[in-house]
Amino acid sequence: MSGILLEVCVDDADGLKAAVEGGADRIELCSALALGGLTPSPGLMALAGPPPVPVYAMVRPRAGDFVYGSADLDAMRRDIDAVRAAGLAGVVLGASLADGRLDGQMLRKLAGHAAGLGLTLHRAFDLVPDFAEAIEIAVDLGFERILTSGGAKTAPEAIETLVRLVELAAGRISVMPGSGVTIDTIDVLLSRLAVTEVHSSCSVREPAQDPRLMAMGFISEGRRRTDAATVKAMKARLNAVQTPGG
Repeated sequence: MSGILLEVCVDDADGLKAAVEGGADRIELCSALALGGLTPSPGLMALAGPPPVPVYAMVRPRAGDFVYGSADLDAMRRDIDAVRAAGLAGVVLGASLADGRLDGQMLRKLAGHAAGLGLTLHRAFDLVPDFAEAIEIAVDLGFERILTSGGAKTAPEAIETLVRLVELAAGRISVMPGSGVTIDTIDVLLSRLAVTEVHSSCSVREPAQDPRLMAMGFISEGRRRTDAATVKAMKARLNAVQTPGG
């Protein structure tokens, strides 16, 4: 059996239940996955804790870029407090400078405020001009892992880059492929990558149930939902795959 862990990202109560039922090893809890994931509500955080599996909450106060000011910092600190109060295992953070480099100063403040919680660096990493520099910042700040698509829209498009990132990390921090990681792509990814964990929505697309909601702009066509059977199938596939480092 492989030791590859499955992290499933969810953005509602039903998704949380499906991820647990399907056998996810860890959950990334968000709101608005269609926007790349934002901070989940305090109510959803409370529902997730105490969790049967580790839950890391996204701390991203708004859509758009990851260039944050003092007001954003204040909001994110309060969100971290909410994560801790809910008894969750960790937080998912990221912050950028205007040129795309990681904002080490902002991340140091956030990581310090999150002391005692686990730390994942999110896909702000994929915007950096120098991956080696960004990895060193993440290692120095005590992040456990980097969620990355290798700088591409999806991880399967950047396998060669992901291989290089694993080499640069050199076992000091986990490189966790995410974006476009599905049952259809996982074998190709893991035939090349010696990683210990992967990130997936394990979702299925369902048609809008009420066309009025779509007409009013409350939902988009073909909303995706976390599917317990897909989580279970992905976990089984991970258990069966032999990686280069396995």
